[in-house]
Amino acid sequence: MSDIGMTVTADDGTPLAGALTLPAASGPHPAVLLLHGSGPLDRDGNTRKLPMNLGQPLAAALAAEGIATLRYDRRGAGATPGIWRATGFTDICHDAAIALRALADHPSVRSDAIGVIGHSEGALHAMTLAARHDVRAVVLLAGYARPGEEALRWQARSIVHGMPAPVRLLRRPLGALGNWALARIKKSRTDVARIAGIPVNARWMRENLVHDTRDDLSAIHAPVLAVTGGKDIQVDPADLDEIQRLVPGRAEVHRIPDLTHLLRRDPAHHTLRSYRRLLRDPIDPDLLALITTWLTRRLDAVPGEMTVEGRTVSS
Repeated sequence: MSDIGMTVTADDGTPLAGALTLPAASGPHPAVLLLHGSGPLDRDGNTRKLPMNLGQPLAAALAAEGIATLRYDRRGAGATPGIWRATGFTDICHDAAIALRALADHPSVRSDAIGVIGHSEGALHAMTLAARHDVRAVVLLAGYARPGEEALRWQARSIVHGMPAPVRLLRRPLGALGNWALARIKKSRTDVARIAGIPVNARWMRENLVHDTRDDLSAIHAPVLAVTGGKDIQVDPADLDEIQRLVPGRAEVHRIPDLTHLLRRDPAHHTLRSYRRLLRDPIDPDLLALITTWLTRRLDAVPGEMTVEGRTVSS
């Protein structure tokens, strides 16, 4: 599949470079906005060291079922200019809202049949978009239902628990170091701060730490599909129960055995050290089938073949 670019112009003039994938049949089509996880990720969810390769296979699977997909490079990644470390959590969410509006305005897209898919951090922004904008379906992959700081602390404990025994013995000093770093970040006032000599995206951290996803979840009236892997070590799978409880509309939740945060299955003992091995595999096909089947029903899609179309949109 080849992609022809679609560029969404943000409010400050930043061109968010991406691609709109369209089914081959004549439109307009139902469509989804795809939002990736944390970091300087391109339209497919990739960095040089962590190639998720989520965008293309998901867009292809959706196009085969008659659903268009918009995905774009985050600020400072791929073909989008900017400095990702200086980009705030709220900036990323605002860019997503602009992209959602551009998608709905596209002549090949049905404005009454728009969905949003988010993975990891993208799931948090998908919650916000669904709570504040008119979307017809929401897919949350590895999203949590708690304040950001609580989620970060759970993640840290989970990752340390999977470390070798000598590292686990250091969990108290490591915890103290983490608390010190968080305190420094909370006191910072700049977009980027140096913590122990390392530049970190401090504004993103400050905004993420205080963001409580439960507020958005309780305001979503569109149907929700929430999926978290049973072996996710970055997000607590138990939060699926809270998502189902909080969403006023219908929420369908799936805790998939052996599925990891990388959306690949790992039947072995899973730790952070497993990531490099798992990334050699494709996205779990059963997960792709679950997402496409669920969205096809909610967006009234007509299955068909796929083409890719691009243009520049200013919002």
